[in-house]
Amino acid sequence: MSAIKRMNPLKYRSLFISDVHLGSRGCQAKYLLDFLQATHCKQLYLVGDIVDLWEMRNGIYWPEAHNAVVREVLEKARSGTEVIYIPGNHDELFRTHLGAEFGAVAIRDEVIHECANGERFLVLHGDRFDGVVQQSRWLAQVGASAYDNLLALNGLLNRIRRRLGLRYWSLAGYLKQRVKHAVQYIGNFEQALALEAQRIGVNGMICGHIHHAEMREIGATLYCNCGDWVESCTALVEHHDGRLELVRWVDVAEETVGVALPVAA
Repeated sequence: MSAIKRMNPLKYRSLFISDVHLGSRGCQAKYLLDFLQATHCKQLYLVGDIVDLWEMRNGIYWPEAHNAVVREVLEKARSGTEVIYIPGNHDELFRTHLGAEFGAVAIRDEVIHECANGERFLVLHGDRFDGVVQQSRWLAQVGASAYDNLLALNGLLNRIRRRLGLRYWSLAGYLKQRVKHAVQYIGNFEQALALEAQRIGVNGMICGHIHHAEMREIGATLYCNCGDWVESCTALVEHHDGRLELVRWVDVAEETVGVALPVAA
């Protein structure tokens, strides 16, 4: 399937992905690998939490699919794609190397991306706008552990759905949309980032962190969240005319190839 896609890759100007969580059992590395192999871009932004160092403290989990994702990113960098890695809170160790380059991958805290149409976007992970992460780090880590357990249940559920011929569905995403405090948390986060974009005078904000893919106008600001690769398998893409679009890869793959992608164990 991937070999067929490589012959006619989907061509974008820029790709933005976040919250991959390599090293965790919830990571949907097979979906991401298929996405990377099926696309071509001039710029690839890794918008934080690409590697889950928090989870890896509980034991190393690193299957071959996770290696393959890393190799594919490095191959894009060697082939001329500009790759920018913006660490998040789960891979904050890499923040000690801000300004450095590893294998043609640039490590940056935040950057301003200029689209083909001239619009400017601040690109950052977003955890510094999360009061729980900043003020109660231990609570954030407890929450992350509970979230990993939920993702494990999500994986089991989707293996059952696959055997029944049903499409991928995110239990965690469903619950977040229906829990009042989660909805309020997401809204507060989005408002905080929109205000930051207005403060520095850019057209919008591109971030990750909260695992909630979104692209909407907040006042005069375009708020864009890449989503994640543990629940929704989404990416933000920039077309060659500067237009931004959210892509949910499980839907695109089924439409272009005609079959459902395998659910990662």
